[in-house]
Amino acid sequence: MTPIDGGVTAAQGFRAAGVVSGVKPSGRPDLALVVADAPAGAAVVTTTNLVKASACLLTERHAADGTAQAVLINSGNANVCTPHGAEHTRALATAAADHLGVAVEDVLVMSTGVIGVPLPVGRILDAMPTLVDGLAPDAGPLAAEAILTTDTHAKQVAFEVTDDAGGRCVVAGMAKGVGMIEPAMATLLVVLTTDAPLAGPLARRLLTGTVRRTFNRISVDGDGSTSDTVALLASGQAEQPPNLEVVGHALHAVCADLAEQVVADGEGASRVAAITVQHAATEAEAERLARAIATSLLVRAAIHGADPNWGRILMAMGSAGVAFDPRRVTVTCAGITVCRFGVATSFDRGQAAVAMDRPLVEIGVDVGSGHARATMLTCDLTPEYVRFNAEYTT
Repeated sequence: MTPIDGGVTAAQGFRAAGVVSGVKPSGRPDLALVVADAPAGAAVVTTTNLVKASACLLTERHAADGTAQAVLINSGNANVCTPHGAEHTRALATAAADHLGVAVEDVLVMSTGVIGVPLPVGRILDAMPTLVDGLAPDAGPLAAEAILTTDTHAKQVAFEVTDDAGGRCVVAGMAKGVGMIEPAMATLLVVLTTDAPLAGPLARRLLTGTVRRTFNRISVDGDGSTSDTVALLASGQAEQPPNLEVVGHALHAVCADLAEQVVADGEGASRVAAITVQHAATEAEAERLARAIATSLLVRAAIHGADPNWGRILMAMGSAGVAFDPRRVTVTCAGITVCRFGVATSFDRGQAAVAMDRPLVEIGVDVGSGHARATMLTCDLTPEYVRFNAEYTT
């Protein structure tokens, strides 16, 4: 598996563009388009939040037949809880389809930004000709830049993979998101592309399983977005694609890489924490325990202070709704055992603090109940996060 440049258009058969439409008051790029040369195998996973964006609903309908050709993304306005949200979403899809010369049902739409503010749809429609004219196979980075909101940098990745029979393909993607990150079925806005041939049902199966083990296992603040969408397009243009297992591994690698980039860029974050629960009775229980730890404000505050406060970890586990024996639990912080059999062990607190004072902190929890494991990624809770979100719309 080899990292390559190009971002979301690194796979054969895709073009992209990113422009300024005027939705963002800052004047920064805010409109992106990713297009396949022909109808592609497609799958989407969207938020389970009951307050769901009209873009999510339209995208679910348009991807239901397993094909799509374009993904249109606007940033700076979520188009959620507004009087004409659904109408505006349809207008965006129709305009993109008309300018591209494709079926409107083959256009997926994503919107991200402030909730409850009417979308200035006219600005986007006016920018559509420029957006389509700018489509190019090397413009993936421009699209990745145009989907950002409070992100500090673009998030993109591409891998070329091969198999022993000489098969080769590329799997690539771009993502945005730094806050309101606590997925239940998807997360953020993510566009994935591959030149491997994946029909709709197969793409859906691969995407669903991959999302569950990557994007569904990250948390920045415990709040699930109204607009979360992950979309996968497969052009099928690889001349000799590798076997399905290799494609699946590559898709997982791309999603895992993007998920870690999102957490590392979490609003106000200064470090990432990888929380692994092992020897749980089932994978589902391991995930629930890891998620309870990752979403605990007290644990995340301790991570910010490089404080090996294992008591907060057990506290969070105890409210996860999972049966376990605290007397069998062992906790490590940055490789140092701080709790064994549910009680404090002898360790140098200063040494542990120094070990935790790094960009990536690994926290391990051994439940002693079985053979399953799961890892969640989160980031520390900082004063900058509180300050930023206290003034988000003011």
